[in-house]
Formats: sequence, C-alpha cells, structure tokens
Amino acid sequence: MIGQRLPASLTHKKSAPRAVGLFRVVPVLLLFCACSGVRAQEWPFELWHEGKVVLLEGDTLRGLVKYDMQQDLLQYNGASGQKVVAYSARKVLFFEIFDVTIHRYRQFFALPFNTPAGYKSAVFFELLEEGKMTLLSREALEYRTYTNPYYVGSYSRLVLVYKYFFMDDNGKIEEFTGDRRDLLDLMGKNADDVEKYIKTNRLKVDEKYDFAKIIAYYNSLYGT
Repeated sequence: MIGQRLPASLTHKKSAPRAVGLFRVVPVLLLFCACSGVRAQEWPFELWHEGKVVLLEGDTLRGLVKYDMQQDLLQYNGASGQKVVAYSARKVLFFEIFDVTIHRYRQFFALPFNTPAGYKSAVFFELLEEGKMTLLSREALEYRTYTNPYYVGSYSRLVLVYKYFFMDDNGKIEEFTGDRRDLLDLMGKNADDVEKYIKTNRLKVDEKYDFAKIIAYYNSLYGT
C-alpha cells in the first residue's frame, strides 16, 4: 500500500463549504433566539412578590403582592388558600415589594396625576429618589424595532420601558422629556457639577438606576 495514491474523496476535505453554511445558519439562530426568547421572559408585574401594602384607610397588609401599572391595580394574597383581593390605586397609599428579578426592594405610591382625559386620578408611581428633586417612574411594555448586523432587515421586540417624572414640593408631577440637556437646565447653578459627575461615572439618563444616581448626587449638593 505504500506509495499507492489514495482516492480523491479521502484526500480533499470539504470543510470550507460547511463553514460557509455555518456562517449562514448562525445569524438565523441568533435572530430566532432574539425573537423567541423575549416572550419566555417573565416581566416583574407578572410575578407575585413578597411585600406589604398600606391602604388609604390605614390598614397594613403583608404577604404576596402583584402590581399592574398599566391598569393601576394591585393584587394581594395574604396567606395560602386565602382569596386574592384586588385594590385600585384609589384605595392604596403605598406598597413595597422585594423584586426577585433584580434583587431589590422597590417602593410605589398612589399619587394624583392629570390623566390624558383631563382629570386627576390616583395612579401608581415608583419612587426612585426623594429630596430636593424627587424622581418617579412608571413602566409599560412597548414594541421596539431593532436591526441585526448578521441579518438583512429588522425585527420587533417587546421590551419593558420606563417613563420618568419629577415631583415638586407642592406635589405637582410633570413628565421628564428624556433629553439630557433639559435635565441639566433643571439643575441650575449645579449643572456643571452634575454633568461632570455623569461623564466621570459614565451614567445614562435613559438607564433607570443610573438616572436615580444622578438625581441622588444632585440632591446631595443640597444636603438631602
């Protein structure tokens, strides 16, 4: 057998075509995972959380809590086998949960707010920072469009988004525009210090807890 020529099918490997096929398949798999994995995620408002509820009439309830900020409803389950009770924001003063999705305590207040219909109604706000400037937020699900560098075209993805609000000393609540320049305008004489803090720590106003850090720093300049 020494010196005998081997068949061409054994001497020529076909790794290159398979590699090309792999590069074609990977982007499709990435896109599939990006689209199909979204709905597998459980949103915080879909879960029951350990927490407590303080009702407007003064009662304090401890147990499992589920909230819905889009409907401004709260569900409470105090003990195993107990009937679930629902409360609208008009019946609630405050509630607190331990959110297992982010391993943080979160506090929410029912506050009067001007609705799109033009009248005031109690709605739930999450308290992110309190002081000279008080930062609140509300969350909702929205479809956002994304592009993939490995795939021609775009796809829609359901994501949890936050809207931010400022509350003044008189309880007036106004929605934040989301523009960093508008935020710095609100900082007045401390705008330069705050901007430096943002750049040094690489913070973003569209990231929830980054935003809270920015407002906390601003409040610290006033000793609050």
